[in-house]
Amino acid sequence: MPKPITPAPAASAPKGERLQNVLARRGVASRRHAADLIATGAVSVNGAAVYEPGLRVDPAADDIRLRGVRLAQETERRRTVLLYKPRGLICGADNAQGETVCDLLRAHIPERLVPVGRLDKESEGLLLMSNDGELTQLMTHPRYGHTKTYIARVAGHMEERKIALLRSRMEIDGYVIRPVEVEVLKVGRDHTHTLAFTLAEGRNRQIRKMCSLASFVVLSLTRVRIGPLLIRNMRPGEWRELSEAEVRALKRPQAPAR
Repeated sequence: MPKPITPAPAASAPKGERLQNVLARRGVASRRHAADLIATGAVSVNGAAVYEPGLRVDPAADDIRLRGVRLAQETERRRTVLLYKPRGLICGADNAQGETVCDLLRAHIPERLVPVGRLDKESEGLLLMSNDGELTQLMTHPRYGHTKTYIARVAGHMEERKIALLRSRMEIDGYVIRPVEVEVLKVGRDHTHTLAFTLAEGRNRQIRKMCSLASFVVLSLTRVRIGPLLIRNMRPGEWRELSEAEVRALKRPQAPAR
């Protein structure tokens, strides 16, 4: 009789977790952004800079640091807040160029929260801050891209052709943007007007660049809505915790933009 075939031993699964996943679960950034951070050498493990996002680590035992600051060994409870970002603050954790939104919350919230999306330094309004890596990743994915509404005070001669241009597929920095909903809220006699912009995507300084192409100067820009979240009566510097229902709503895929 033929000898029975002994199955080869199964290859043991790699031990530990991928470094980029650990960073994402700690709320540092989405997995994609975490990989970018690692590639720049901003992350070290046990005293040595690491450049491989897939490196397997033991977060309970290894000394993992981001720009010299050690990550908590225990996973923080997931937390997401809605902040009214004041004008003049930077959206980021690095305060080398000035005060950041992270500095604003650090005195009130022990968890390490990072911005979900961005608002430029001169703009104000609603900004999500979270340590929920899943939420951060989904909010930057096209399927989950909630529309956002901004109120802009602009200066310049009001002409119908300018509004038509703002509503068209304008080309910005070599990229043709999706059509934007533009509503004229107020036409001022002093050539100062109020416009509402609703965007299905958000490119760097998009509204400011659109207005520049239409010969308008942006005097102020405020984000008043992110998906189902409204500014209501919030004031600059104020924040509130999101409910579980609100977080679930943000994580649901949105209808494709037309």
